[in-house]
Amino acid sequence: MALLGCGVVGTEVVRLLREQADDLAARVGTPLELAGIAVRRPDRVRAGVDRDLLTTDAHALVTREDVDIVIEVIGGIEPARTLILEAMKTGKSVITANKALLAEDGATLFAAAREYGVDLYYEASVAGAIPLLRPLRESLVGDHVHRVLGIVNGTTNYILDQMDTHGAGFHDALEEAQALGYAEADPTADVEGFDAAAKAAILAQLAFHTPVTAADVHREGITEVSAADVAGAKGMDCVVKLLAICERVPSDDGRNGRGVSVRVYPAMIPRSHPLASVREAYNAVFVEAESAGSLMFYGAGAGGAPTASAVLGDLVAVSRNLSGGTAGPVEVTYAELPVLPMGETVTRYYIQLDVADEAGVLATVAEAFARHGVSIQAVRQVGLGEEAQLVVVTHRAPDAALSGTVEGLRELDIVREVASVMRVEGEE
Repeated sequence: MALLGCGVVGTEVVRLLREQADDLAARVGTPLELAGIAVRRPDRVRAGVDRDLLTTDAHALVTREDVDIVIEVIGGIEPARTLILEAMKTGKSVITANKALLAEDGATLFAAAREYGVDLYYEASVAGAIPLLRPLRESLVGDHVHRVLGIVNGTTNYILDQMDTHGAGFHDALEEAQALGYAEADPTADVEGFDAAAKAAILAQLAFHTPVTAADVHREGITEVSAADVAGAKGMDCVVKLLAICERVPSDDGRNGRGVSVRVYPAMIPRSHPLASVREAYNAVFVEAESAGSLMFYGAGAGGAPTASAVLGDLVAVSRNLSGGTAGPVEVTYAELPVLPMGETVTRYYIQLDVADEAGVLATVAEAFARHGVSIQAVRQVGLGEEAQLVVVTHRAPDAALSGTVEGLRELDIVREVASVMRVEGEE
């Protein structure tokens, strides 16, 4: 086999291959031999890695005749895409952890795997060591998945957990996450939701057998989550989490799919919800299926060792397929369901308003909601006099109507400020 990349994950893959060589050979039925490792900086010190295996010529490595499996952990779009396609073209099966590539151009990779009759496995691309994709890909392929809901980014979960449990501000929590190695020096991909959006696209494509790319995912990060938002959630006995939500939206007759909704944003969920108890940098995902019911997958969602564990699981599966002269499943996006715009998504809002201390305020606010066809589930006043705030929680409504309501509230003379707006998920 060939390994592309030898950073945090790649180094762990090499370590596990070395330490578990005998067990892996017994599980597969034949020894697994690492033929070479493609890196950009061969002079860099890599503990436990044989320098004789290193090469800077990745193309030559993936086309070698003595290589039958290519493991890609370099990340990014290029040169990963070109190398993977070249490996498949020359008959190599591929294992990748590259969520960004799969979310942007997975269709091309799946088509190449079918064309050349090779495997493409990618369990490590979503939720680290958690066995999540294979159940969607194989165990639940005979079922009808309705919804996938979860926490798929450990960095943002750690930050929000610190804000909730210790009262930390966003920037202080981010600095702590960076100090612990949970966040990169440039945390944009995590805190702005790009990482979670890529994972949501992969999950939606698998769950609903329909093409979904990262560009189709409605994305909001956590940089605007304030202490007031977190305090407001506590007041409702809720907690704020960055959620990836993938839903099949039924047609009016309830028999066919009208489309799919795929989005990533911070939302309040009740503390009684199992996802509320997911702490620190852990991940957890709910899958709701017609026959299987509700399933929950929980564990370490990132890090070198957990991700390498998922890579080796794929390696054993692919090696067994090669030994048996077979290939594993390849995704078929036969459903071709449209991805619905965020405005059509049905959700709930939590809205906190700084309002004037005068008669008729509540009636005026209620009228603004009514104009947009939004029903109020609960309303309460926080504080007195000039310090008064109204907290409104809506019933479920299209996001476009809820967003229009907020804009209408901002135009009211009696509303000094719309202090907080956040979606609410979980049972109404």
